[in-house]
Amino acid sequence: MTAQRGGIVGGAAVPHAPQFFTLPDTEDHDQVARVEEVMGRIGAGLRDLAPDVVVIVANDHLENFALSAVPSFTVHVGPQVTGSFAGRDFAWPVASDLGAAVVRELQDQRFDPAFTLNASIGYEFGIPLTFCGFDADTLLLPVYVNTYVAPQPRAERCYAFGQALHRALLATATTGVIIASGGLSHFPGTPRYSQPDVDTDRSLFDQLAAGNLRQLLAFDQERMDHTGNVEVRSWQILAGALGERRPDLTAFEPSWHHTYAVLGWTSPDEQPPTDLHYPPIRADLLPLTEALYGLRMRADVRAAFLEDADGYADGFDLPAPQRDALVALDEDTLREIGVHPLLAFLARLQVDLERRHAQS
Repeated sequence: MTAQRGGIVGGAAVPHAPQFFTLPDTEDHDQVARVEEVMGRIGAGLRDLAPDVVVIVANDHLENFALSAVPSFTVHVGPQVTGSFAGRDFAWPVASDLGAAVVRELQDQRFDPAFTLNASIGYEFGIPLTFCGFDADTLLLPVYVNTYVAPQPRAERCYAFGQALHRALLATATTGVIIASGGLSHFPGTPRYSQPDVDTDRSLFDQLAAGNLRQLLAFDQERMDHTGNVEVRSWQILAGALGERRPDLTAFEPSWHHTYAVLGWTSPDEQPPTDLHYPPIRADLLPLTEALYGLRMRADVRAAFLEDADGYADGFDLPAPQRDALVALDEDTLREIGVHPLLAFLARLQVDLERRHAQS
């Protein structure tokens, strides 16, 4: 069970190459099996988070939104979503009431997504849901992002949409996981189909695997197109919904036509201990912090300290280790206790300067 209930609590960024289902002789079947295996483990981890709904974000391959209207974002609010590909039929129930409420919440957050009651889905939805092991009873909230018809939404807009989606689920007291379907580099329908930009993908993947999801915002419109990463827009939505979190399951599998990258966030969103050089000022160390702040800021306080350091320290309600470190102005010990290191450094510096001045 996750500590956070409501909003997006986990997710996955996964590929959806049609060859995963068709398995032509041009494909490395062992590689496809490896991708399916890690996606299966991610799906199991997401189900362990006990979500109320699976939000799946994918692009439309010119099936529903190509001519009559091409919205940047579309939410499915029908009772069921269906489709087919390569002899496989897809059908999942849609959280239609939730979808309508999410659309209203998004409108209140200055997004105006389109909504549909009968748009179909293709392999871009079917493959991730199948490989991740979500059965036909899984309640979905499908979201389409315009990916292949220019002008598409920019990276910042996709990221902000993800943030708004998370807030919409919070507002409706709904716990969800998000699956971002797409990518990485590939150029379907172009002469570059056999030339994915693996170097760019490797660099991006390493950053995402380290938890730096905002790296996706570095991709502007031209870079997404020129590196074959137009589908990364669904990942940008995921990044906005999840925030900066390190994935716990990853795989990087370049093929001759497509970089298959898989990342899963299946653990509860618990913040790791900080190892920052400059951490927050701790409330439980306020008396010691006030004592050091006085030394850093006031000449009369420094004079009192130089005259009687023990007496100065006795003016604060400090445990013995903190009192001893203050009297000695021992920076190493003060850091170990948890004092902000810059405050300890500047307090000691000001006292040393005052001492030298008095001795000159």
